[in-house]
Amino acid sequence: MGVVTYDFEVTSPISPARLFKALTVESGKVFPKAAPHAVKSVELQGNGGPGSIAKMNFAEGLPYQYVKHEIESHDQDNLSYSYSVIEGGPLGDKLEKISFENKFVAGADGGSVCKSLMKFYTIGDCVFTEEEIKDQIQRMDRVYKAVEAYLETNPDVCN
Repeated sequence: MGVVTYDFEVTSPISPARLFKALTVESGKVFPKAAPHAVKSVELQGNGGPGSIAKMNFAEGLPYQYVKHEIESHDQDNLSYSYSVIEGGPLGDKLEKISFENKFVAGADGGSVCKSLMKFYTIGDCVFTEEEIKDQIQRMDRVYKAVEAYLETNPDVCN
């Protein structure tokens, strides 16, 4: 097994605390409303803390039916959240799991920056290319931007 790491940042006009809440604590309510073209539902097994499993069911016609995340840490005070994709989605012949470490910080313009570290755990000698990594990021970014737009048009959500 090999590990490929990738750092990236996403800026947003939404405050760090509000964006963190929408993408973690309230994701089961927010994702299907903000991105119905992508997310059908989110099911949570557990209390949302470490060890909990979140299953995201995708809309019809997408390449994946679902993905399961195992929550590893959830620190609302420091606006950090880490989890691993443990089933479904892009996992299969090349990937055993994908881990994410996310931290939300204040942006220079009053919004926020989500700093992420992704770790792709490959199976055997398989190679996961930068193009494949960027494809995964683009898929996530579409949902992220939909959540951001939803929060902008619904100022009372996740306050």
